Amino acid sequence: VQLQASGGGLVQTGGSLRLSCTTSGTWFRFALMGWYRQAPGKERELVAEFTSDGRTNYADSVKGRFTISRDNSKFTVGLQLNNLKPEDTGVYYCRAFITITASHYWGQGTQVTVSS
Repeated sequence: VQLQASGGGLVQTGGSLRLSCTTSGTWFRFALMGWYRQAPGKERELVAEFTSDGRTNYADSVKGRFTISRDNSKFTVGLQLNNLKPEDTGVYYCRAFITITASHYWGQGTQVTVSS
């Protein structure tokens, strides 16, 4: 299972970015997809995810600003980042949890840097 994350970059406070995570394989329909981030010197934290009951879950710090989406036909999960703040800076990772095998997989990460 390979996950390819892209879309990171350098933006100013208040700017927007759209991250994408692409993969391939029929397992995608059985996967709970999510986005995590890791800031320098901090632990990796959940940003947004799809839950097992089909809902979305967001970290409190990004609610109302970030939106997770998925396209099963394109094996893609996206993350729209709006109204970015310097504290959103970090490496953003795509994660797949394949329910039928109970296996976790991580993408390589994409850097998001928000300047003040």
